[in-house]
Amino acid sequence: YAGEFFSPAGEPLGTAARSPGAADWLPREADRGHLAALMRPVMEPGRIAGWIAPPARGINAMPALDFQYVRL
Repeated sequence: YAGEFFSPAGEPLGTAARSPGAADWLPREADRGHLAALMRPVMEPGRIAGWIAPPARGINAMPALDFQYVRL
């Protein structure tokens, strides 16, 4: 379905033109600004960004947040 356009209800809109209601479905600049304000990186060990759910357990029974999975 690459290049096709669909409504949020899944109805095909055709490839020639988008629906006039698409402006109501797609994010606006204010929405993008709000998301950018929420999505701040967290680099400290043992912490997780507020927009990511913490893991229930770590890999191979390692502690979920006390193990250094990635070296920066």
